Amino acid sequence: MEITMRYVRGHVEVYTAAGQFLGFVMASSCFPPTPRRKLPPCWRNKMNIQIFGKKKCFDTKKTERWFKERRIKFQQIDLVRFGMSGGEFDSVLRAVGGVDTLIDWSVKSPEIDLMRYTDDTRAKENKLFDHPELMRTPIVRNGKQATAGYCPEIWETWK
Repeated sequence: MEITMRYVRGHVEVYTAAGQFLGFVMASSCFPPTPRRKLPPCWRNKMNIQIFGKKKCFDTKKTERWFKERRIKFQQIDLVRFGMSGGEFDSVLRAVGGVDTLIDWSVKSPEIDLMRYTDDTRAKENKLFDHPELMRTPIVRNGKQATAGYCPEIWETWK
């Protein structure tokens, strides 16, 4: 006895060669499930990514797109509106390697002009904490690790 099967809206209808209807079967039991793409081994571990950035910064948007393309969940924080807490600021400062790498020297601001000629790092840190719009964006944190600016080659090494 020959059987023909026809897929119709979520189920499969089964007919004999003569055209007599025998019944239907759910489509999921007839066809194998489509395989899901596995994530690369370096991204399988759960990471806690925070992206501090400005709303109109193109590097921040590029960073968000980079993490979205790799299906990595992240938390977006507007740096100008919310800023950073004291603990976050200290952690980022230590991870990045100092206040000079965290300052965006290309910003046209009188505070930046004053910081160029200031040797006191504590005063620079206080000024930067009070004016988060002077920071280089995006600042990406993963626990104790952090980067300032667009650095995908460093993010790929994070686990």
